[in-house]
Amino acid sequence: MMTRTAMLLAAAMLACAGPARPADDATIFKGADIDLGRKLLKEHRCAECHAKKFGGNGSDVYRPMEKVKTAGQLRGMVEACNTELNFGMFPEEVTAVAAVLNKDHYKFK
Repeated sequence: MMTRTAMLLAAAMLACAGPARPADDATIFKGADIDLGRKLLKEHRCAECHAKKFGGNGSDVYRPMEKVKTAGQLRGMVEACNTELNFGMFPEEVTAVAAVLNKDHYKFK
């Protein structure tokens, strides 16, 4: 039986499935509003939540890179947080947040 989080993640990843593109293609972030993404990361206190879950300053969330191997999975993880925490972000806002995380941490091309 799938956990609620796993089901939300699966649903978010399916919702993100757009036109076919290579699994590691970060063009999904092209044109994303980086400033908006940074604003939303602060507004929703993402670093604080991750610090509570992962300890320290929360940056350990980026360490298990095997969890997120593609740009699409990264966006899906942001969408899962959006859904689970009921942030109500629009798709372009989710993409903006994921684009910031990609730019600063994941660096998918």
